[in-house]
Amino acid sequence: MTRLAAKTTDGPAGFVAFEQLYPPGQRLIDDDLSLQLAPRNVRIWTKILALAWLRDSMFWLHEKLLPGGRALFPCRKRYIQEQAEDAVAHGVKAVVNLGAGLDTLVYRSDTLATLPAWEVDQPVNVEAKRKRLTRALGKVPDHVVLVPVDFDQEDLSHKLAEAGYAGDEPTLFVLEAVTQYLTKGGITSTFDFLSQAPAGSRLLFTYVKKSFLNGDDIDDLKLLYKVTVKKGLWHFGLGPDDVAGFLEPYGWDIVAHESSEEIAARYIPATGRTMRSMSIEPVVYAVKR
Repeated sequence: MTRLAAKTTDGPAGFVAFEQLYPPGQRLIDDDLSLQLAPRNVRIWTKILALAWLRDSMFWLHEKLLPGGRALFPCRKRYIQEQAEDAVAHGVKAVVNLGAGLDTLVYRSDTLATLPAWEVDQPVNVEAKRKRLTRALGKVPDHVVLVPVDFDQEDLSHKLAEAGYAGDEPTLFVLEAVTQYLTKGGITSTFDFLSQAPAGSRLLFTYVKKSFLNGDDIDDLKLLYKVTVKKGLWHFGLGPDDVAGFLEPYGWDIVAHESSEEIAARYIPATGRTMRSMSIEPVVYAVKR
C-alpha cells in the first residue's frame, strides 16, 4: 500500500463529519466523534457550513465532483456497524479493523466498545489517529490497540501478535475501502492471514467493481477514475459474480453481499432527503468455516 494511499483517509472521514451538519433525524449516520477526528480544514468548514443554505450549496458542488459519494460513505459505515453488531450477537470476541484510517466503528458502537479491538493502518495514519483520539478523548480508549503496518511489505500476523492479538477466538475483521489499494501480493498475504481465522469469525469488506477498474463502467465518475485508476492508486477489483469463488479457497462463506444502491435504499428514505449513492463499491459480509 503506497504513501499516496495513506493520504486518502481524510476524504471519507470528511463526508461523515459533514453529515453531522444535519439534525439527528435527517442524518444517514450519527457520529459526533467523526467531527472531532476530522482534519482541521474539515472542522473549519463545518463551522462555515452551519447555515443550511451554505451547507446545501457545498453539497451540491460535492455531488457534481463526486456523484453519489456524499451518500456512499455514511450509508456504508452505518451498514457495516449494523452487521458488525450482528457479528457480536453471533459470538465474535474481538475486532480487527484493517486499514482503519479515521473510522470510528469501535468507538461509536456501544456493542463493539465491549470488545478488545485492534486498528491496523500505515504508520503515518496510525500516528495521526493517535493524536486526534488523544485530543478528542484524552487518550486512546483502553479496549483499542493501534497497530502500524504496511500490508504490502510486512507480515500482518506477526505485527498483530506483537500488539497482543492472540487470534484464538472468533474475530470480526473489517476491511472498508482497503482492497482496491492493495497489490496482488498485498491481497494474497492479507487473505492468507484471514484464512487462519478461527471458525465462526466474521468478515466485512468492500471491493471496487472490476468493470470500473477496467474502464467499462465509468458513467459520470470520470474524475474519480482519473485520480484513482489512471494514477495507479487503485489496483484490485472483483466482479460481483466472482466474490464467492474468490473467498472459497480462504475458507469464507458469504452471509450477505449488497450493492451500495441496496444499502442506500435502507437509510436514505427515512431522512426525507433525495440522494443517490455511488454504484461501484459493494459490501460483503462473510463467515469463516
